[in-house]
Amino acid sequence: MYKIILKEMLTPTICRMVVEAPRLAAAARPGQFLMVRADEKGERIPLTVSDFDAEKGTVTIVTQTVGASTEDIVAFEVGESFADVVGPLGNPSEFVGMTPEDLAANSYIFIAGGVGTAPVYPQAKWLHEHGAKVDVIIGAKTAGLLIYKEEMAAVCDNLHICTDDGSEGFHGMVTALLEKLVADGNKYTRAVAIGPMIMMKFTTLTARKLGLPIIVSLNTLMVDGTGMCGACRVTVAGKTRFACVEGPEFDGYEVDFDEAMCRQGQYRTEEEVAREHHKCKIGRG
Repeated sequence: MYKIILKEMLTPTICRMVVEAPRLAAAARPGQFLMVRADEKGERIPLTVSDFDAEKGTVTIVTQTVGASTEDIVAFEVGESFADVVGPLGNPSEFVGMTPEDLAANSYIFIAGGVGTAPVYPQAKWLHEHGAKVDVIIGAKTAGLLIYKEEMAAVCDNLHICTDDGSEGFHGMVTALLEKLVADGNKYTRAVAIGPMIMMKFTTLTARKLGLPIIVSLNTLMVDGTGMCGACRVTVAGKTRFACVEGPEFDGYEVDFDEAMCRQGQYRTEEEVAREHHKCKIGRG
């Protein structure tokens, strides 16, 4: 059983949990994900690792309530246990295999959108600890939806806040802030974008215009985490790839984002039906 030892609501719909899982914590690397099942009849939910501590034997997950199954996960309290937490799955971020010399020679800029900020954290932390220069942009619609600000500031060289409505930090989109940072003389060798698919698409277009290589994470496409369901199929460099077993990270220049966004919405009707049934079942409908 996987006991929850800490629970914190970062926003009204985003929950952080620290879970006891010694073997997973020892094996986890930045960029990988876990499959969480709330109970024996629960759906398998893929959640990117947002931190891990091998000494304490814990992994951290961040869940946004978007449907019935994520609501079930967030309903758990400290001291309770999930039926299953499986992983780590997927491939680690490409920089995990770099030499110390290559890491020191690189300067990274991360662009984190909304709940995508959580999986950016272990990547920025790992790079910072291994000598790479790391800047991070955290973007959200409004100040109340920003997460991981203090944590991220502690593991990067420069943290930049961006809100669509200007309620905190830069007023505008993350793409405009990225362009401004480069125009102001900041030099980056690599970019990583994690967040909503539409954000990653336009961040990739901006990075291409700036001549900046970019990696994106397609974790939002995943369903069963094994490649068997086919829900995470995506065209990368003209070939069909599976985000859960061949990713979740890919070269942003090569991803067909329009196809990915269409695929992302394929279960929307079924999810709405499930959520309404879930509300009625627990007496909230």
